[in-house]
Amino acid sequence: MKQFNHTLTIETNGPGLTEITSDVTSWVHDQGIKEGLLTLFVQHTSASLLIQENADPDVCRDLQTFFEKIAPQDASLYRHSTEGEDDMPAHIRSALTQTSLSIPLLDARLVLGTWQGIYLYEHRAHSQRRTIVLHLYGN
Repeated sequence: MKQFNHTLTIETNGPGLTEITSDVTSWVHDQGIKEGLLTLFVQHTSASLLIQENADPDVCRDLQTFFEKIAPQDASLYRHSTEGEDDMPAHIRSALTQTSLSIPLLDARLVLGTWQGIYLYEHRAHSQRRTIVLHLYGN
């Protein structure tokens, strides 16, 4: 068994989903592993990772609209405001989603469904630089 690690840095443009599937699959391909498991972990408490539909962009827009309703940017709702009005809603959105993903690798390909893509979900109101750690284990 072999193990590989990589750090992926993504610049976001404010809130929303950024598809990172091609960046991830390209790195996995370069490692030469045929079967194994990929783990992705975002090193932030105000961003998350999702596997979501990548065929219709309305899915991503609808998710963003939904999260704006359940965790609005309204300072009167929260105690924590150290890093700005958007910080606590970002923490809530991150808590309701995921900070890590595990994806199997078979025949040198990530086992994603036909319409599935890997996304970094930015929850802060302004551009951010996000770090995602990739760990691939297999043979």
